[in-house]
Amino acid sequence: MLEQAIKDQVTQVFSALKNEYTFVIEANDNHPSKIELINLLQDVAACSDKVNVQIKPGQALSFTIEKAGEPTNVKFKAVPTGHEFTTLLLAVLNLDDIGKNLPDETLTKRIKNIKAKVELKSYISLTCTNCPDVVQALNIISFLNPNITHEIIDGAINQQEVDALNIQAVPTVYANGEQLHVGRSSLAELLSKIESLSGTKFTPTEAEQKEYDVVVVGGGPAGVSAAVYSARKGFSVAIVAEKVGGQVTETVSIENMISVPKTTGSELSANLLKHLNDYSIDILENRWVESVELENGHKQLKTSLGETFITPALIIATGASWRKLGVEGEEQYIGSGVAFCTHCDGPFYKNKKVVVVGGGNSGLEAAIDLSAIAKEVTVLEFMDTLKGDQVLQNKIKELGNVSVITNAQTLSINGDGSKVTSMQYKDRATDESHTLETDGVFVQIGLKANSDVFKDVVKTNRIGEIEIDAHCRTEAAGVYAAGDVSIVPYKQIVIAMGEGSKAALSAFEDKIKGLQLAN
Repeated sequence: MLEQAIKDQVTQVFSALKNEYTFVIEANDNHPSKIELINLLQDVAACSDKVNVQIKPGQALSFTIEKAGEPTNVKFKAVPTGHEFTTLLLAVLNLDDIGKNLPDETLTKRIKNIKAKVELKSYISLTCTNCPDVVQALNIISFLNPNITHEIIDGAINQQEVDALNIQAVPTVYANGEQLHVGRSSLAELLSKIESLSGTKFTPTEAEQKEYDVVVVGGGPAGVSAAVYSARKGFSVAIVAEKVGGQVTETVSIENMISVPKTTGSELSANLLKHLNDYSIDILENRWVESVELENGHKQLKTSLGETFITPALIIATGASWRKLGVEGEEQYIGSGVAFCTHCDGPFYKNKKVVVVGGGNSGLEAAIDLSAIAKEVTVLEFMDTLKGDQVLQNKIKELGNVSVITNAQTLSINGDGSKVTSMQYKDRATDESHTLETDGVFVQIGLKANSDVFKDVVKTNRIGEIEIDAHCRTEAAGVYAAGDVSIVPYKQIVIAMGEGSKAALSAFEDKIKGLQLAN
């Protein structure tokens, strides 16, 4: 089942295993995916003499992983191919304490602090690009805390279960029978939700305080570039982020990285992390900055894990996040008809009617993607003309099942309590209200700068972007901003990387001139 090149890679990855592992398969003889699962796990097991396979009769199809003959608390109700193949390998590596995505000591303490019993179920699709991050994070939490169990459920081979819960988006996570989360997420966000559900409050025994020459907040292209350039100047550097890669990880295909004709968001994110690891940089993931104070020119940052970082030079590279419509019904139906990722959730709308809100590049690209899946696609654009590139507009005109409505202001998203059934919009030219019957609404109205926590320290414009000069300096001495969080035009990866390096070089120049601690 696995190609020889992949087997060679798995053999290398598993070469450092210290413990014995068994994939315990339970399957009904008539299950259509039984042979596929057995072949996959036998191929993986053949890559190491420390891994083997055991097959037992069962009612459906699932497998668990035993470590040194003892069961672990993660179950796969899936054949983990596609995007989830890495999840399978990481599960073994993390159980062996050699996975590269294991959390740091502070976060591990927080995970182990949960005392309540929590049963997690994540419903996924093997084509979903956001699912692996969520599944892998929940696996880590379960491996580190014996009170928490996790089932990974592929909706394609567990359709009745998905239909019974009316799941229309992946990943969808349930905890103790109640919906906990829908869509992309990080370990930090998921852990916070589990803590809230279980009534757990984490209080560090000692407030950790560290000093650095430079602290970079944000792990996207701008933040990584800033951290690397700062480290190359000999600075002590920390990069604080929910996840290295940032918004880039959600990009399926990247074809405008000069000198790299084609890559993906996940590949680029992995390379960003690899580059960071080439330097003595403290990579502090799965936390976010909750407050920033200036004291005698020093910047004091407090994180969600109770840490305090002090630095003369702060580089803000927190990027941007998807904007929401802010209309009635949007929050209620997220995951049940309201979606933001066509690649992840588009397959749920095969032969159905969908609406895409937004006529920029992201909206038109979403409509083109959905046109191959949905029966009918309607694009709503607030302005009187589409804003996307002409080549995308031309493509839209060629598609027989895509229609465009301009001057349309979304008023509400309506449903029957469990799923979206229609949406209402106003024609801005006539002030008339109209109702569109639809099974799903994909929101594609651009990005919002992630600058809220810094607004008392730096100046922002009307839409929240941090104002900087040509050298990425803000009005606060020793505070710099780079990438999509700033006013720099054209939100592109290559531009963000350049801005990050520029911010680091400006910080170095200001350090030499003694300008970072000016009041």
